[in-house]
Amino acid sequence: MCAMRFDLQWQSDNARHTDSRVVQNLNLWRDIFPAELEAQVMDKPVGYSASHDFRAGTLLENYREAECLAIKDHLFNRAYRKGVVTEPRAGRFYPKGFIAGTRGIFPEDMSPFRLAKCSELLTVDLNHPLAAYDIALSAEILDIWGSGDEHGGACQDIVELLSTNGPGMQARWNNKPTDFWSDTPFSRIAEDADGYFYTMSRMVDHLDQTATRQIERLYGRLVPQGADVLDLMSSWKSHLPGSHNLSSMTGLGMNQDELDANPRLTASLVHDLNRNPQLPFSDNHFDAVICTVSVEYLTRPVEIFTEVNRVLKPGGRFILTFSNRWFPPKVVKIWQDIHEFERPELVLEYFLKAGGYDNLETWSLRGLPRPQDDKYARRLHLSDPVHAVWGEKR
Repeated sequence: MCAMRFDLQWQSDNARHTDSRVVQNLNLWRDIFPAELEAQVMDKPVGYSASHDFRAGTLLENYREAECLAIKDHLFNRAYRKGVVTEPRAGRFYPKGFIAGTRGIFPEDMSPFRLAKCSELLTVDLNHPLAAYDIALSAEILDIWGSGDEHGGACQDIVELLSTNGPGMQARWNNKPTDFWSDTPFSRIAEDADGYFYTMSRMVDHLDQTATRQIERLYGRLVPQGADVLDLMSSWKSHLPGSHNLSSMTGLGMNQDELDANPRLTASLVHDLNRNPQLPFSDNHFDAVICTVSVEYLTRPVEIFTEVNRVLKPGGRFILTFSNRWFPPKVVKIWQDIHEFERPELVLEYFLKAGGYDNLETWSLRGLPRPQDDKYARRLHLSDPVHAVWGEKR
């Protein structure tokens, strides 16, 4: 038995993508591996890694035009979600139950499909979202232990486990912008001034410690040593490794007590980005800007991404990380409406609409065990998923 980390890497029209997943309790004799990787990892020690490049249509079923259908508008069930009217929007993903009856789909089918185009007829794409892409798949052995008296057990299809319900959804359909902009996307449950909501200090961790460590490692890799850094929408922690040396770290947030409690900050200020997206810094000021589990609260994101581009030095990175936990009163509507793996695409659209960024990337990580002392450990066995999107100033 073993535990492995798998990385799916692929390139869309506008970004490079890495989707990582840790899989526990693997049995190389029982579970279904891609043959090209199985031969490389069999009987290898902890720490060994292997990789293989797969052309489109070899790891997953090839893209088929026959799976791209034109259906009548009324076949999209706008009342599928109880108490909510859902209008079809181009480029978005929906559970297949929305189009029950098409191609024998049942109402209970929650697997996603893409609504490619909206006109008199709706174009629905039933292909896997990665079907048209070349994929580099790598595997690293994290742990090995004896199987004991195990007999039988469920067989895992590794490719299906890695690719289902997520990877591929971060890219546009045929490089056409996805319609995230209809239906008042940046409205919120609580539309009162943000300053009132954030008056009370909240010295809490928004993610479990395993997820937080992964964010620290990512920032440690992407933020250069000796950098001048802006922590956008900062709080009492900045999530950079303690050993990471910086020239300066400025925190811009909504609560001064939280900012004062942050030991990494060399300067701080309270500033409401939703009220005034203009950043009070000079052009070409920072080497990196980070934003941790906060992009989902922005009501004027494109303006802010434009401002971040202005204050970054050429080549400087804007790095955003997020998960599937937030403050419900203040999260924007679109964030809750879309699939977890559409959210990186939404953030990519912010970058593309703002302009001035190159080398866009997304990264996701799922499957790590949750810390046993975490308060949610009894009902949530896995660590919070981590998503990241970043780009460099042109």
